[in-house]
Amino acid sequence: MVDRQFDVVIIGSGAGGGTMLHALAGTGARILVVERGEFVPQEDANWDPIAVWKDLRYRTTETWVDAGGEPFSPYMHYNVGGNSKFWGSVLYRLRREDFGELRHRDGLSPAWPIDYDTLAPYYDRAERLYSVHGATGDDPTEPSRGPYPNPPIPHAPGMARLADQFRGVGLHPSPLPLGLINPGLAGGCILCRTCNSFPCKLHAKSDADVCCVRPALAQPTVTLWTNSYAARLVTDGTGTRIVAAEIDKGGEPVRVEAPLFVVSCGAVNSAALLLRSATAAHPNGLANSSGLAGRNYMAHVATMLQGVSWQRNHDDFQKTLAVNDFYFGSRAFTYPMGHISFVGKLDAVALSAGAPPLVPGITLDVMAKHSLDFWLTSEDLPDPSNRVTLDKDGNIVLSYTPNNLEGHKRLTAALEDLLQHLGAERHLLPRNLFVGQRIPLAGVAHQNGTIRFGHDPKRSALDVNCKAHEVDNLYVVDGSFFPSSAAVNPALTIMANALRVGDRLIERMN
Repeated sequence: MVDRQFDVVIIGSGAGGGTMLHALAGTGARILVVERGEFVPQEDANWDPIAVWKDLRYRTTETWVDAGGEPFSPYMHYNVGGNSKFWGSVLYRLRREDFGELRHRDGLSPAWPIDYDTLAPYYDRAERLYSVHGATGDDPTEPSRGPYPNPPIPHAPGMARLADQFRGVGLHPSPLPLGLINPGLAGGCILCRTCNSFPCKLHAKSDADVCCVRPALAQPTVTLWTNSYAARLVTDGTGTRIVAAEIDKGGEPVRVEAPLFVVSCGAVNSAALLLRSATAAHPNGLANSSGLAGRNYMAHVATMLQGVSWQRNHDDFQKTLAVNDFYFGSRAFTYPMGHISFVGKLDAVALSAGAPPLVPGITLDVMAKHSLDFWLTSEDLPDPSNRVTLDKDGNIVLSYTPNNLEGHKRLTAALEDLLQHLGAERHLLPRNLFVGQRIPLAGVAHQNGTIRFGHDPKRSALDVNCKAHEVDNLYVVDGSFFPSSAAVNPALTIMANALRVGDRLIERMN
């Protein structure tokens, strides 16, 4: 086995690992980034719904297993930039209250070991780094903050009308914070329909590859290995330090040594890596004396809801509008409900690949052209039984039972009722022609929670700086560290935290 030596090894190049690379790239440290996939090619297929939705051109072909032993294909992309290459560019801050203890209808969302003010300056930095566009003052749940680095993306005509109608019934529609590069300018984002689930052919979406990895590779001390799989982490005799990582580099076994290791494979794969790295000193998995590695998996309770209209929706880019009035509940339901926004405009191909049940008498093409395409997200609560494990053959087993469903049910009903009773939306079809589909187990885009951080080693696997309690040189900076999931996209919080932990690593190296 070939030996290589670096100062820092980062495993994974997505929102956490890519941002960590950005934070450390200018230090002069010899940094290795280990990425399981390759660069996503810039090609016509980037924007081809058949290639993306039917042929699954960019998605992993591996299978995981559910709690019942049934295999499934996860919504995962192994490539430089990770799943951020395929996200919808939404970059929300957690609400201030999300960092504290919150009572939900079905249980308690625990407090974080840090508060909003601790992360706020790193949110600022992450928003600048990822070119976030937004505006303050409209969202009633928005935490205190300064202005966004870029103005909001203007609403298309249909979204502008809908925003006015929401205001007319007393709601507070707000611009959706989006990470886009030079929208509307030459060479920048063209505000097309292919955002959710598509890689950007123009590299105008603010993903970790474009914003962090490629710029960092200009540094002579930065090395990127693609098509390289981290098989396990190896500790010294005491079990308190990692001395090496065993990497399958394009079929060649390589042993990589470094003083510092940063894991950022995604909440599922990071937990699996720690479990695969079990030793005599760590018989239940690396850094897992608490028994929490792999437990408390969360991915949000989410639904894609379509309101089918008699009037055609001509908006190509409808992903600019959000409603958070129900985030912490309502007069009728005082528990948190969740977040409402829009997805990129769906077409018939996307619907056929993962469509809600058909509306009788309406083709998928008609549905796509006459629909408002909403995305509803509610918080799922940490449950130790929702977990990542490995079977006897080393395959990932993802056990998950949805919880906190009443709040999500109320959120869905509130939106349906709202659209039915908007005076200017009388053209909407009858109530029973709303169609929706809960995101299934395979929908792991918002995965988090499997290696939570905290002060108490008995109740967390990582300390407050995302270093393993038991392993002095192991850090985890993807969504694994979340103690709770909140109800907004976790990406910006992952990025901001990676910058925060990056500062701690720089202090440590100096």
